Amino acid sequence: MQPESVVLYHVRMPLQHAFVTSTGGRQERDAIIVEVRDRDGFIGWGECVAGWEPRYSEETVHTAWSVLERFLIPILLERTWKHPRDFARAVAWVRGHPMAKAGLEMALWDLYGKHRNQSLKDLLGGVRNRVPVGVSIGIQPTPEDLVKRVAHFVEQGYRRIKIKIRPGRDLGDVQAVRRAFPDLPLQVDANAAYTLETARERLRALDDYNLLLIEQPLAHDDLWDHRALQRELRTPLCLDESIRHPRAARQALEMGACRIINIKQGRVGGLSEAVAIHDVARERGAPVWCGGMLETGIGRAANLALASLPGFTLPGDISATERYYARDITHQRFTLNEDGTITVPQGPGLGIQVDREALAHYTRFAQRWP
Repeated sequence: MQPESVVLYHVRMPLQHAFVTSTGGRQERDAIIVEVRDRDGFIGWGECVAGWEPRYSEETVHTAWSVLERFLIPILLERTWKHPRDFARAVAWVRGHPMAKAGLEMALWDLYGKHRNQSLKDLLGGVRNRVPVGVSIGIQPTPEDLVKRVAHFVEQGYRRIKIKIRPGRDLGDVQAVRRAFPDLPLQVDANAAYTLETARERLRALDDYNLLLIEQPLAHDDLWDHRALQRELRTPLCLDESIRHPRAARQALEMGACRIINIKQGRVGGLSEAVAIHDVARERGAPVWCGGMLETGIGRAANLALASLPGFTLPGDISATERYYARDITHQRFTLNEDGTITVPQGPGLGIQVDREALAHYTRFAQRWP
């Protein structure tokens, strides 16, 4: 693959419903869409999931754009690439900025699949044509509103529900959902809202509610205190923000900081690193699942392919297109099957076609290199 040009699109897309977590709420979603054209006329698409504000991550659309422009795109355009993993290795010297790296690498994976006429699922080693999915529900105004929202998605056929929690909106919300749905596969996500002391006080009671897991209760970069907390809880802890690379995954599992890992390809620097973390967890018998970042159809297609790997044994936060967007930027609209799964794209590369009219509609700024 010999990339000839790159176009970045800063898009802002309205969400169907406001999404509220312990770090704040949003009604719109910003992202960078990456278009890479090579000398053979193929086009690869990627999605950088950095948001408008540095809440979930230190990266934003502005920091990612700067790193892409100044460092990553020049590296991409100066060489011929045999495999997307070669690019991941070539930019390893750039410290941090995993979302910027992941967006560009995704476009290379799409190109690579189109050159070889293979789906991303097959290139990554996926084994499923359908993957089980769940849905993530933000903090609602009241526990009663939350139960209604959960009921809405259960009726749609989602296999698993995740609810966001924070101090003061934890035990009561879980109790309300459990009373209404005693057998529902349920998990909670704190997005690093607790300290070790407040977690001990607030989260021990959650052991009585048969949760699949408690996700990232402590600081976004912590392993040690999660180790202490996991020793005091029967419910498995799952780490998200703390797992930035395969080394952190190995350390977390070896020290007992968690029993489950949430893998987001954007958070860890791309699909190559995501597969490596999957392999680390699988070697140690730890289940993984695919987290979501409110992706467009581009990133959603990549997530589905990733979640088809054998170690992804828990339903992912992938969800149908209509969960987030009335109009997407791909012609494909991913829908929920009757068995609570979504079908993995089978076409070459990501297996999607970009709706350029919709892309133009949502684009706030675009730039082409060279």
